[in-house]
Amino acid sequence: MTDTLESVDEAAALERLHELGCTDGLPVVVPTQDRVDRLVLASGLAGDLSLGAMGPAMGDCTVELLAVAAVMAGCAPEHMPLVLAAAEAIIDPRFDLTEMQATTHATTPLIIVNGPVRTWAGVHGGFGALGPGHRANASIGRAVRLAMINIGGGRSGTSDMALLGHGGKFSMCLAEHEDASPWEPMHTALGFTADESVVTVLGTDAPSSVMASLDADDPSSADRLLNSLAAGFSSVIANNAALGGGQAAVALNPDHAAVLAAAGLDRSAVQSGIAERAVVPAATLDASAVAAFSRGRDRRCFADPADLLVFVAGGGGLYSAVFTTWSTGPHRNRAVAKAVVLDQACAVPGLTS
Repeated sequence: MTDTLESVDEAAALERLHELGCTDGLPVVVPTQDRVDRLVLASGLAGDLSLGAMGPAMGDCTVELLAVAAVMAGCAPEHMPLVLAAAEAIIDPRFDLTEMQATTHATTPLIIVNGPVRTWAGVHGGFGALGPGHRANASIGRAVRLAMINIGGGRSGTSDMALLGHGGKFSMCLAEHEDASPWEPMHTALGFTADESVVTVLGTDAPSSVMASLDADDPSSADRLLNSLAAGFSSVIANNAALGGGQAAVALNPDHAAVLAAAGLDRSAVQSGIAERAVVPAATLDASAVAAFSRGRDRRCFADPADLLVFVAGGGGLYSAVFTTWSTGPHRNRAVAKAVVLDQACAVPGLTS
């Protein structure tokens, strides 16, 4: 580690990290050299290996510095390959990390995990997947945020300029609930094979619940659900409606996904169905506080149905969720998917889980 701090004990070390602005405001695990070395070893990579520059400070994201963030977040060794993949995704120029960190919009990485690593690393995709109680979900997402703070320099009010923010800026990570999905896993639609492990990251707003009381025997159920999901993006309060052309995500609960599948819709048809309906009339824009973006014509929220990430997650019931996005930046807020490399990881002495 190039720079180290010394404290009389861990309590003093934690207070020092808070004072230096190195935390997300919550207590962290103190990143002692032994703890960091353990996660570097779990990565199977050299600690000084650079993954690239992390904006807006353009700090050099080395494996060791990423391991520091992972230790602080409470990650176990088996989480490290996912943290690496997620970091590679947000560093990818298509993700527009520098611009995303600096915007006043409340955008944050949504991390979606697919493939066998879901089980191996314990990433949850069922009931409450974005809520408390799931260590892998919370720790992996939090590690990415701490890296964005300490390597990327994204500190609230100075370089992270979100006017209000939201709880998802602490951590927003989940697995697709592949076992409950009527379709192939999401990552296969992105060009990966079903047996690959993949992390997909998209900068999004907090999720908005979409209520839908449906009857699988009612032939109108699928259309009504698509209408409701589209309304989540075509509201004038969403950047997708005001600006158009960005990407977004839909988390379908297993019951809602089953209704759509029973109507003969595959994932591609769901994407098309939502995109076709996600249109804002010019008159609606003109009557709103975003009239300046109207230009006198209807606004399509999505240029391409493939710009919608559709995956199954959560428990069955009334609610699915939509994730609107910032829809700007040089690459218009693109999702980036990276394979999780597992065969380079090393056995960690003392690891029992």
